[in-house]
Amino acid sequence: MRSYRSLLRTPEFTPFLLSFAASAAAQTIGGLALGTLVFRATGSPLLSAVSMFGPQLAQLLGGALLLSGADRLPPRTVLTRLALAFAAGTALSALPGLSVRAVFAVVLVQGLVASLGGGVRAGLLNEILSKDGYVLGRSVYNMSWGLVQVAGFATGGALLTLLSPRICLLLAAALYLVSALVTRLGLTARPPRASGRPSVAATWRTNALLWSSRPRRLTYVGLWVPNGLIVGGDSLYVSYAPQAAGTLYACGALGMLVGDMAVGRLVPPAVRPRLATPLRLLLAVPYLFFVLRPGVALSAVAVTVASVGFAASLVLQERLMSRTPDDLAGQALGLHATGMAALQGIGAALAGALAQVTSPATAMTLMAAGSVTVTLTLAALGRHEERRSAAPGTHPGVVLPEPTATD
Repeated sequence: MRSYRSLLRTPEFTPFLLSFAASAAAQTIGGLALGTLVFRATGSPLLSAVSMFGPQLAQLLGGALLLSGADRLPPRTVLTRLALAFAAGTALSALPGLSVRAVFAVVLVQGLVASLGGGVRAGLLNEILSKDGYVLGRSVYNMSWGLVQVAGFATGGALLTLLSPRICLLLAAALYLVSALVTRLGLTARPPRASGRPSVAATWRTNALLWSSRPRRLTYVGLWVPNGLIVGGDSLYVSYAPQAAGTLYACGALGMLVGDMAVGRLVPPAVRPRLATPLRLLLAVPYLFFVLRPGVALSAVAVTVASVGFAASLVLQERLMSRTPDDLAGQALGLHATGMAALQGIGAALAGALAQVTSPATAMTLMAAGSVTVTLTLAALGRHEERRSAAPGTHPGVVLPEPTATD
């Protein structure tokens, strides 16, 4: 599958994409509103960053407890109920007089349930699309996220000049309701992909199975850590440029859109695997420029160029799927989504803490330097793994069958 027309003609892909877009718009507008609300109340870069990216940090716990449900629960039902839960939590955050502590309690609960949603949605996409359409479909999925972020952060920034953050949170809650409605009416009721009941034991057992392969471990770390460190730096936009944070987030989304379009549609499949390291370096290197504390215009250029590097996740997700049995695809992708979100939350907390004792610009530079170091280390480990696989007595490219995770 090499054309957008054939992709959009795939049954259920369009309503799947629309429901995701509504949810992403809610997350974008609601996150900016919540970060602004907390920053105005506390003046703390750390608390502002964690309020926006705290749900991702909480997903680490959710991934350890709930992720077996990604393959063992009916996807339409789960996605509908999760959208309703996020609508309720976002509306609760908008209540006047709600303390910052209570806001963070809501953020924690949202992160726990979001860990299940990432795996369910990713696994469902894998079912809707054929094998040869996954990368293109995933690129369109990521591009829609980029487009929604461009529009959402630009709209959110404009709305925050006209309306209070609490009103913007209520608008985000309404968008979550739209997502729930489109999911319920537009998607087919499917049975779970795997047998057995969801449980903490099943989650741990399958996560251990997925983590037991060294090539998969390196792929997961490559998906999580360089990305998480950069997103942690991104969480400081509100404190770095309070009046232009929406612009910087929109520029980042634009760069991500360009990268996903290029890698998903234009780059030949044979070339994609070689782009993982260059794209991850591109993601980080422009942020080293922030040591000079550039103005908004130059910062926007750096953010746009760097965000093209987010397309590395497309390359690495394709690599992950080639190394994973089909009946574990949902949990494998869910583990990726959970780990990535958790590392983004940890990155936001780390960046916020660094900004507290230095400055937002310094913290962003340090996070970028860390990302470059991790990427170069992973590239060296990957070359070592390739040499070991090519050694006599091994069979490169052969993936041995693995047991399925059932009760």
